[in-house]
Amino acid sequence: MLVSVIIPVYNVERYLDRCLASVVDQTYRELEILVVDDGSTDGSGALCDRWAERDSRIRVIHKSNGGLSDARNAALDVMTGSYVLMLDSDDWLQTDAIECLYQLLEKEQADIAVGGWREVYEGDEAAQAVRTATLEAVGYTRREALLAIFYQKSLTHSAWGRLYRAELFDGIRYPVGRLYEDLAIAYPLYGRVNKVVMTHRPFYNYLQRPTSILGNFKRQRTDVLDILDALEREVAEREPALLPAVRSRRLSAHFNILLLCPKGEEWGDVRQRCWTVIRQLRTRCMLDPHIRRKNQLGILASYLGQRGFLALFKR
Repeated sequence: MLVSVIIPVYNVERYLDRCLASVVDQTYRELEILVVDDGSTDGSGALCDRWAERDSRIRVIHKSNGGLSDARNAALDVMTGSYVLMLDSDDWLQTDAIECLYQLLEKEQADIAVGGWREVYEGDEAAQAVRTATLEAVGYTRREALLAIFYQKSLTHSAWGRLYRAELFDGIRYPVGRLYEDLAIAYPLYGRVNKVVMTHRPFYNYLQRPTSILGNFKRQRTDVLDILDALEREVAEREPALLPAVRSRRLSAHFNILLLCPKGEEWGDVRQRCWTVIRQLRTRCMLDPHIRRKNQLGILASYLGQRGFLALFKR
């Protein structure tokens, strides 16, 4: 069965060889490798073309810069595989990643197979050996998967490092121009599954570098607040049983943005927005036995007031 591997590329010439080599060398060979050059201004686009000359499975899409979501969507629009895997262009896969995820998905008759990952810090890649682990799997129903994602217990909403049945994306695309695009489609995407299967065996190498999209605070980081505000309204209307989990995730996001927000009057509206929602949600969330411990501690600290909360947690 054909697997479409989607790799958005933007000014990552330094990392691209390692990423593409990790896909070309996969033990699973039936691949359609869609490399989307999203208007790169360095040598990334030419490097993509050179790789396509070396391996006929690689198809390069050159387009004007539209951001990560727009690049992924361009590949989703033309992919022909029965399965799809997302890979960021500064990350790389273990050699047997796709084969193992495919076997796991088929064996468990699941719709999404999620692999483990390891964080690798730039400049220290060689010092961090991959930990071996068995291919033991944990299965989730649709409801269990959504609860795990929104309670931040075991599953994440990340797009990368998992193998999807391609039909899950029928009619679903990433929102263009927003951060946290994977969170924005988590509810409709995982809402379609019958089963998700996850293994902790690390297949995905996730590079941590200070110049990444989420490495510096910008006002666009508040997209996560807008996404979760809208999600709470949608879930309240369509599936109220999920509301406690969504509120827990929403509270967590407001804690996080408040702590990341820089000092200064120009950020006062963001801090006030976060604090208002924290006060609205904290009592209700504290009574929820399923919220994670970080949220519990944040709620208790919030009763010290905003200054006390920041003094306690902000470094």
